[in-house]
Amino acid sequence: MSQPSSQPPNRPAPNPPDAAARLPRSEPAPSGNRLGEPGPGPLGASADQSPALLPAEREAITFYRPIEDREADRAPLSTHLIRRIFTYTRARRRWRNWLFILTFLRGFQLPALAWMIGQTINGPIAGQNLAGIYRYAALYLALAIAMVVTLHFRQRLALQLGEAVAHDMRSDLFRKLNSLPMSFFNRTKFGRIISRMTSDIDNVRVAVQDVAFVVAIQAIQMSVAALLMLWYNWKLFSIMLLFVPIIWLINENYRREVAQRLRKMQETWNRLTSTLAESVSGIRVTQAFVRQEINAGFFRKLVNLHGENNVGVAHASAVFIPLLQMKSQLFLGAMALLGGYGALRGQGWLHMEVGDLVMFFFLANFFFDPVQVIGNQYNQALSSMAGAERYFRLLDAQPEWTDAPNARPLPPIRGQVEFQEVCFEYDSGRPVLSEISFVVEPGQTVALVGHTGSGKTTVVSLLQKFYLPTRGRILVDGQDLLQITSDSLHAQMGSVQQNNFLFAGSVLENIRFARPTATEAEVRATLQTLDSLELLQGLPRGLETQVGEKSASLSLGQRQLICFARALLADPRILVLDEATSAIDTVTEARLQRALEALLRARTSFVVAHRLSTIRKAGLVLVLETGRIVERGTHATLLAANGVYARLHQEFVRGGLSV
Repeated sequence: MSQPSSQPPNRPAPNPPDAAARLPRSEPAPSGNRLGEPGPGPLGASADQSPALLPAEREAITFYRPIEDREADRAPLSTHLIRRIFTYTRARRRWRNWLFILTFLRGFQLPALAWMIGQTINGPIAGQNLAGIYRYAALYLALAIAMVVTLHFRQRLALQLGEAVAHDMRSDLFRKLNSLPMSFFNRTKFGRIISRMTSDIDNVRVAVQDVAFVVAIQAIQMSVAALLMLWYNWKLFSIMLLFVPIIWLINENYRREVAQRLRKMQETWNRLTSTLAESVSGIRVTQAFVRQEINAGFFRKLVNLHGENNVGVAHASAVFIPLLQMKSQLFLGAMALLGGYGALRGQGWLHMEVGDLVMFFFLANFFFDPVQVIGNQYNQALSSMAGAERYFRLLDAQPEWTDAPNARPLPPIRGQVEFQEVCFEYDSGRPVLSEISFVVEPGQTVALVGHTGSGKTTVVSLLQKFYLPTRGRILVDGQDLLQITSDSLHAQMGSVQQNNFLFAGSVLENIRFARPTATEAEVRATLQTLDSLELLQGLPRGLETQVGEKSASLSLGQRQLICFARALLADPRILVLDEATSAIDTVTEARLQRALEALLRARTSFVVAHRLSTIRKAGLVLVLETGRIVERGTHATLLAANGVYARLHQEFVRGGLSV
């Protein structure tokens, strides 16, 4: 029979086929050098030589399209989010409290050094007191050493606190993801989940270890420098304040321009990496359809666009950074003119001691530099707010259903299963199953057959409590699944899916996944029962063979054998086989069938059937069509009825699937 659909029936339509793939292979597909703009083709043709793009071609995978649902990378500052982020520091409150103390000290230290220089010049140097110079030098050295020690521990504690917060956030999110039902993963993009776990949490980590404490240090440093300058010469300080709005405007324009260009650069970089990964994964398809030149042209266009964005960032930096640095030269020039005049004349409102003038030079830098630093940190804070907002939105997501508050653990079961008028809808108003009723006795094998989309996989998904029925009841040993905990149910069930998913690691580790405490001897005994031990021992390193990325080092049949062993090692009372033998050759399946006859005899098993050999030996065959059971019985009685199953059987035989 046809493969079942494991996804909701209303999935969005796939991307339209690649129009360029339908062109003659001698003619390169047109390409573009901007977002959606025609441009040089992959073989170097100019824009004028390229044919006009048809609407379908503009949607083809060989052309760059901007991401329409890109998430906001900035969000307003929120005291609620800030408080919630800092709740993750409670477990390390000692680190956090010391950080605040060191931050406060650090904010005073640099202005104190400038003050020490001014006092040294006005005091012992002006008075030519050598002993005083030594004494002030010793104090300056002590303050400098204290500054270095403070900086070391502040940075160290900040990094530790940031990593600790990121660690706890990732742990909480992973725990949350493992508790969500299958419906959540059906409607949520995988890339979005990865983004929450990586870049969003990293943005929050940076906010904790950098933004909060760096801004505090810069604000204290700026305030202390301003107070000292105001104390020594408020008139000169007032003149200096005229430069602040100019510096702030330049910094804001620079930050806004560079942030926009960096965002474009990040988008093209993400597209580059994803295109590279997709190209490597699909290299067989690329070579099979002779798409090397077309794909290479598309990739060259992305590289060019990424390079242009990189140059744009460099151009913006080259324009604005000199302007930002020029403020120091402008102010120092004004200070030298006005302060020097007052120091030399020795009178008037501009009069200053030489030491105070030198101190003003240093304090001015400590006053102006934080303007740019705080602006950059503010930009990072907005990015952190966006990341925190997305993270907590996912962490707070309420699942469509959870176990009932009074749900109880399922005791050891015999394996009786009953569906009572079960109906199910992935989306309201679009029924997938209607009035499904049947009873399966302990140890009985049930085969579910039908065309794609008939509801076979949905039936076994409901049995495994991946979804809850819209109406009706599902009973296991007479107990309603709604009244028992999901974990206790899954602990007595085994499952082998069609996609035969394996985790990174060895063959042995993947089989032990179902029961980590199993010994190697127990694993070998399970494989021996399946009559497949020698097949897996024949791998390059036997059971220690690494399965490789996406299990590329194993054949489909080997992967499914491992999945069989993984399920059977758990010794389940109910076993679900969802198209589990679809990729096993007839010789391998013949060996498996001999073992499965003995293994399934004492277990209730549900088989989404693909081969006639499985259906013939099933105690009950359920024929589904458009979400309803249209026929039920054994293989022989259904053939004799000459109905829907008989027609499906003829399709099997014509397709050469009988064994």
